[in-house]
Amino acid sequence: MADGDRQDLRADCGSCFGLCCVALTFSKSADFPVDKAAGTACTNLQQDFRCGIHQKLRQKGFSGCTVYDCFGAGQKVSQSTYGGADWRQAPDTARQMFDVFPVMRQLHELLWYLTEALALPQTAPIEAELRAALDKTESLTQGAPAAVAATDVAAHREDVNVLLLRTSELVRGGIRQKKKDRRGADLFGARLKGADLRGVTLRGAYLIAADLRGADLRQADLIGADLRDADLRGADLTGSIFLTQSQVNAAKGDAGTKLPPALARPSHWG
Repeated sequence: MADGDRQDLRADCGSCFGLCCVALTFSKSADFPVDKAAGTACTNLQQDFRCGIHQKLRQKGFSGCTVYDCFGAGQKVSQSTYGGADWRQAPDTARQMFDVFPVMRQLHELLWYLTEALALPQTAPIEAELRAALDKTESLTQGAPAAVAATDVAAHREDVNVLLLRTSELVRGGIRQKKKDRRGADLFGARLKGADLRGVTLRGAYLIAADLRGADLRQADLIGADLRDADLRGADLTGSIFLTQSQVNAAKGDAGTKLPPALARPSHWG
């Protein structure tokens, strides 16, 4: 599956029953102005499952909504797992649907990473293993609702992560860099303006509010990196691996920020 074939892993809100607006918990914070329990519909959710303040989410304090990405799990659960029967039409299945959604979201995230890995020329030595993992993950998403809900995602993620780590090593192997491993590093507010971070692994690193203006992040491994409010203006993320739309949405950038082709420039970047 080529990198461009990830269309099914992009959110299609028009084909979803507003699952992220119902199934998930909101906690009053800088990301949300109110508390909301899981299974309770957001007060902004309309009868057609669209958001009543979609164009004003940030102004209304719902910046968390503009950052969230379900990797296409919403439409998969709505149209495939439940065959187009929404939780209002079939309230007896609502609770189960809300339990299935977050599991599906995690599986779709793994599909995003595996599909990306398969598209990279450096992963030719492990292509068969990657494809087998992709096929297994896809099979898990196609199960009956109860089966999906019961999936041991943590165990499956561990198996997939072995291949993602190998992918990272293969992609970054040809780049000379003294400090290539910054996994889980605490870089909160770090001053990294113009830093050469080519081929560095920043897996799970805390880059909250870090100054990355003009930084070179080509071929950097960014899986799980916390980029909330990180300043990416003018930064080059070309060829960075395992970067997601959610991470990009959480950061700050501008017209000079270079992103991988699979990701879109957030409208709030201006």
